[in-house]
Amino acid sequence: MELHGALFSVGLLIVVAKLLEGVFKRFRLNSIIAYATTGVVLGPVTGLVHAGDDIEIVLSIGIFVFFFLIGLDELDIRGFLQAMRGRLFFAALLSVVMSLLVSLAVTADVLIDLQLDLSFVEALGLAGVLSLSSLGVVAKVLIDEGRLREPVGVQIFSAAAIAELMLLFVVGFAISEHFASEHGHTLDPFTVAQLAVQIIVFSLLTWFVSTRILPRIIFLLHHVLLVPQLSFGLLLGGLFLVVVGAEHAGLHGSLGALLFGAALAALPYQVRRDIMPGMRGTAEGFFVPLFFASAGLHLSLDFLQLPLATILVLTLVPLAGKFAAALLSAWVTRLEAPLAIASGLMAKGVAEIALLLVLFQSGVIDQGIFSLMVLLMFAYILASPFGIGAALRRLGHTEEAAAPGELPPSMGRFALEGVRVRDVLDRSRMHPEPSLTVRRFVQSWLLPDQHDYVVVAKGRLAGIVSLSMLRYLPQGEWEETPLERVLRADVPRAGADDLVEDALQQMTESRLTTLPVTDPRTGEFIGSISSHEILEMVVLAVQGRG
Repeated sequence: MELHGALFSVGLLIVVAKLLEGVFKRFRLNSIIAYATTGVVLGPVTGLVHAGDDIEIVLSIGIFVFFFLIGLDELDIRGFLQAMRGRLFFAALLSVVMSLLVSLAVTADVLIDLQLDLSFVEALGLAGVLSLSSLGVVAKVLIDEGRLREPVGVQIFSAAAIAELMLLFVVGFAISEHFASEHGHTLDPFTVAQLAVQIIVFSLLTWFVSTRILPRIIFLLHHVLLVPQLSFGLLLGGLFLVVVGAEHAGLHGSLGALLFGAALAALPYQVRRDIMPGMRGTAEGFFVPLFFASAGLHLSLDFLQLPLATILVLTLVPLAGKFAAALLSAWVTRLEAPLAIASGLMAKGVAEIALLLVLFQSGVIDQGIFSLMVLLMFAYILASPFGIGAALRRLGHTEEAAAPGELPPSMGRFALEGVRVRDVLDRSRMHPEPSLTVRRFVQSWLLPDQHDYVVVAKGRLAGIVSLSMLRYLPQGEWEETPLERVLRADVPRAGADDLVEDALQQMTESRLTTLPVTDPRTGEFIGSISSHEILEMVVLAVQGRG
């Protein structure tokens, strides 16, 4: 009977959650709100479903799958590394530090004694959740407003990506430290350093296995074994093994799932699609609705018993501190449109609710604080798109487009879904010949915002000439030097049926702004595409969704 009761609860939660999702979408409300409402209605309101051990097991699996998807879809580690210098990175870092300190002053009972009774790492974890920004929400608002291609849109997108990555690791560190303290570890500089080293080593190991070994194993097994859904099973099983490995390394399993997803996000888009059949459908149809519906089961009105000062301080001080920190950091670093950037960093998403549930399950926060924080996150989710949109509309539109080199690598995941190289390719474009002198090339072929040029000899690809290479050739030799002596012959190339995101990734990894397109079977040269054209495709994708 216990099994039947668990199946009844799980089935009822999923069915009602998906039905409510359809209803809520008609009012343009987030699906996560529909799932949580399902839990509230079926749990505290009607009492039809109770959070029991059987549901908690499935819920734990849902947590790992959800954090895997966050790492896969939202963490932009390549973009983070690309932006590690410059004013934008410093602005995001300064905003994160100041916002985290303000929130920590509240959660650690420094500013006022809220009687939260949290240790330092527990207070740090809750402060990290309050300071977190959501890249997914920011990207959606920028697409809806048609601002993704504009310099201010790229800056907001990049700042949110940087802030989200840093704070996710802060919260992951805090949860892992709390997890370690339950096993007898004490908080001291040596323990903190040891845990930091464990996170770094585990991250590098996960990254290497996920990007270098796992895809090759899957491809090899696909040629040897004829097993339906083999890659899906290997991926799902691999996720659980990574979770177990993370917990054996002293980390929380959710951090391991997050790192696993982030590592697989670095793979070419087509590879990710090939090795993950069914993952998203299973997650969005089963694990994610059940996960957030179960979160709704834990919501209660206990937070109303908290002192009014506690409710007001937890609600308003981190909010004001985060906005002031983002605005001040943008102003100090002299970024344009500081108000819009600060509004973008205020975006909250579903990751915060997932982290709050982890903190609640770990015993860091009680049910009253959990309920208050979840309701606050829902308010953020509903209000932040309007705030970002209003700040953007105050600026007005600009015809200026971001330079190709400023385009974050992960932006394609939001605006180039399913777009192929053939959709961008201009087959009528002319290309210089290798016999052309450097002088004639510079005089006749140079274009604004293009640094690399495909060179073609009688219909066959000869290579690419980069302006950066011409700097090493004295101008006195330009008249006598043909392009064939300064071009790069061994260059990456794309096929007409390749996904544009893969082509953009090749350009990023090769530090090129253009890419030749050839027939993969015959090697025949078809044409070329540039990062500027891909940026224009982003514009078309944005306008099509707007």
